[in-house]
Amino acid sequence: MFSHVVIFWTDPSNPAAADTLLEGMHKYLKPIPGALHFHAGKMATSHRPIVDQTYQVALNLIFPDKPTQDAYQLHPLHIEFVEKFFKPLCRRAIVYDFE
Repeated sequence: MFSHVVIFWTDPSNPAAADTLLEGMHKYLKPIPGALHFHAGKMATSHRPIVDQTYQVALNLIFPDKPTQDAYQLHPLHIEFVEKFFKPLCRRAIVYDFE
């Protein structure tokens, strides 16, 4: 299995950015074939100091293998999501990929 986790910090000047980003994920990323699991959501608050609470949205995808994830990255819907949603709505993102 191959996990692809993306953490997003949205533009603080746009209060609707997190919701709009999530809508874009569901419209453009969820239909891309290959993922065994798709989960996108807003940061969950926690009383535990070890839990990062600085971001707004996270995406967690599980693929059967790295080549399937590589194909996902090149899919036209992924590229369109990056241009239409990620670039205008986000200030920063970090990716955690692991096998």
